[in-house]
Amino acid sequence: LIDDGRIRLKVLECSKEHAECEVEIGGTLSNHKGVNVPSVILDVSPLTKKDRDDMRFGLDLGVEWVALSFVQRPEDLAEARKLVAGRAAIMSKLEKPAALLHLEEIVHLSDAIMVARGDLGVECPTEDVPVAQKQILHLCKLAGKPVIVATQMLDSMVHAPTPTRAEASDVATAIYDGADAVMLSAESAVGDYPTETVAMMDRIIKRVEQDEHYRLMRDRRRGGHDATAADAITVAACQVAETISAAVIVTFTTTGSTTLRCARLRPATPILGLTPKRETARRLALCWGVHSVLTEDIHSFRDMVSKSVAEAQKDGFAKKGDPIVVTAGVPFGTPGATNILRIAWVE
Repeated sequence: LIDDGRIRLKVLECSKEHAECEVEIGGTLSNHKGVNVPSVILDVSPLTKKDRDDMRFGLDLGVEWVALSFVQRPEDLAEARKLVAGRAAIMSKLEKPAALLHLEEIVHLSDAIMVARGDLGVECPTEDVPVAQKQILHLCKLAGKPVIVATQMLDSMVHAPTPTRAEASDVATAIYDGADAVMLSAESAVGDYPTETVAMMDRIIKRVEQDEHYRLMRDRRRGGHDATAADAITVAACQVAETISAAVIVTFTTTGSTTLRCARLRPATPILGLTPKRETARRLALCWGVHSVLTEDIHSFRDMVSKSVAEAQKDGFAKKGDPIVVTAGVPFGTPGATNILRIAWVE
């Protein structure tokens, strides 16, 4: 299958270097289209030599995320982790049915997940894709991992100025189900109406987030938390913010873990993620409800409060007299040491 199943070939003969095929369903084939072999577990690494070269090139440029295509098993992540060596976060693209058999392990080992519905819809029966999407989103929420829903979301807008009503519902459903992000591909890459498509998706997202039903669903489907001191502080921060109607929850983080724990709980209060690391700020921009800001490191409690208040005001989250909730860890700047909860008022 080529180009998300639009072209179908039957393999008559193959070797290591080539495959002789008969065209069963033809069509126009352009450059850089994907090839799928449904119902086959490929005994190859998801990384080709070109992938490895491209990854090294991207890492040297400072990319924050590396998306790994056609992950089939937990072992597929090992080589990518070794190549990345902590310089970027890894996003697993779920495109093969085999990945669904190891879903919990893959989610656990990944920094984020992409539901790549184009290839997944070619590899799986069409009716299985919506079910798989909901399962993936549910597991990612429980694990506190960002999840993107991608491919063919507003596909008709490649050539039309407005989407179908079914496509609008598809985007809305992903938001209702708790996706951190929704992604356009052909619509904005090669489509005739890229600007209109982005604007349309933005309108759908904002409309869903204004819906009271969405808020009720969000409250019922909050992610879980672990039995750690850091998680206890984060849970308390979200509860306190709701109780006192705080304007914003401010998280100080080095690696992003404090902010991710907070986003996992889907609080009604906005999250302001402050970090001294540029790569962390950029990674956090992907996460649900998070406004990430690059700031200087903190060295004292007074510094923590003053920076929190200043950034909350500067970015329009709080005004004079508003309460804000602040979480951080001591020793300051130590990764994974979230152990402080502070309420402050904007003066």
